[in-house]
Amino acid sequence: MKSLTVVDHPLVQHKLTIMRDKETSTGSFRRLLREISLLLCYEVTRDLALTTKEIETPLGPMQAPTIAGKKLVFASILRAGNGLLEGMLDLVPSARVAHVGLYRDHDTLEAIEYYFKAPDDLDDRLVIVVDPMLATANSATAAIEKLKERGATNIRFLCLLAAPEGIAAFQKAQPDVPIFTAAVDSHLNEKGYIVPGLGDAGDRMYGTK
Repeated sequence: MKSLTVVDHPLVQHKLTIMRDKETSTGSFRRLLREISLLLCYEVTRDLALTTKEIETPLGPMQAPTIAGKKLVFASILRAGNGLLEGMLDLVPSARVAHVGLYRDHDTLEAIEYYFKAPDDLDDRLVIVVDPMLATANSATAAIEKLKERGATNIRFLCLLAAPEGIAAFQKAQPDVPIFTAAVDSHLNEKGYIVPGLGDAGDRMYGTK
């Protein structure tokens, strides 16, 4: 599919399998999500532009590579997105953070916004939007529209799991935003959950139902 990258690294797939298992504890699920987010972050930032700067090693001077441009922005779709966010900040601690609070209406499956906070200067930064699931794509689309209204023009979307229906809806609504995911599952059920999926990521992270 256009603008879709499936991160099929063996470590990603192994950790994802453990996360899918309904017997995996809340603590283990949370730890695995943090670990897998490091690996996904590595892939979504693979082509960042580099420049050089002069440094002194213990043996002498050199022109050494360093990331060019302004700091990245990680935009977490609350609440489950924070599980990916925390691991990504371990890898890129200097990144700026945006939070987009959305919940899904259980009857209409539409995204309802309740919170938004982001850096002011998004127009010249890479913004990576994170949410474990791309199901109906309603939340992801709403979050990205809000970020675009704030000025973001260079956006990528990162998730653990995606459904074909969500990918299609997302690409229709946001054709300029590439998707990075660990797996594309079979389908959505009548309640808009990914099948076989891993359940509700937020509930499994925080031990709620």
